[in-house]
Amino acid sequence: MPKLKTHKGAAKRFKKTASGKIKRGKAYKRHILTSKPTKRKRQLDSDTLVSDADHAKVSRMIPY
Repeated sequence: MPKLKTHKGAAKRFKKTASGKIKRGKAYKRHILTSKPTKRKRQLDSDTLVSDADHAKVSRMIPY
């Protein structure tokens, strides 16, 4: 069997945790930040986990 190739775009966006879950960054923190409250911007800074619905798709893209 050939080796699986990593999806390089996904590899830059997602990281696997030690327990096998997948971390992702949050959207809406790139521009037009003056109109967003400080609390919202601070909460967008933290990473979160990929949802269960998308977990299989993302794990296929980053097999290693």
